[in-house]
Amino acid sequence: MSQPLMPKATAVWLIENTALTFRQIADFCGLHELEVKGIADGEVAVGIVGLDPVANGQVTRDEIARCEKDENGKLRMIQSKVPLPKVRSKGARYTPVSKRQDRPDAIAWLLKFHPEVADAQIQKLLGTTKATIQAIRDRSHWNALNIKPRDPVSLGICSQLELDRIVQSARARKQLREAREAQLLEAAAPGSGVEPPAADEAYDDEIDE
Repeated sequence: MSQPLMPKATAVWLIENTALTFRQIADFCGLHELEVKGIADGEVAVGIVGLDPVANGQVTRDEIARCEKDENGKLRMIQSKVPLPKVRSKGARYTPVSKRQDRPDAIAWLLKFHPEVADAQIQKLLGTTKATIQAIRDRSHWNALNIKPRDPVSLGICSQLELDRIVQSARARKQLREAREAQLLEAAAPGSGVEPPAADEAYDDEIDE
């Protein structure tokens, strides 16, 4: 399913201007439900101005009204014929000195709201090290008491498109892993007659270049 060009800004507007549930907004914007709740609570996307998806031609007012009446309904985006730009990155990111003090907060935010993202992906996105990530995860970091999860986009450490690409890649890998694990469990069941899935290189945890 395609997503809004500016997911968090769109989520801000939907929270402020509609009666949609957090789950509906999360599904439409490609965000985690806890992330949407964090936006509503003022913990995520602080300072981001809401972007009206109706005015931008991404969804109709009637579609929003339909989903407001049915909490199980899913917003359908108006399909655009304009292709989205592809973002590619090579190697670890260089973080300006002025932003480095905010990096632990960005790492904590990713660990909290996107646990499916691999450490190697966080390293490339934020220009950090595996040791730092682990220290923040187990709260052994020297400044652990002062670290507060903050969105790396709002901190200016990465762009929304770069963050979205990493999250989407991690979710796809997680879904593939879960599907393969389900196949293995089914194949292991006595008398199932199901052959275990063949090895697949796409299943490993290598990070997309």
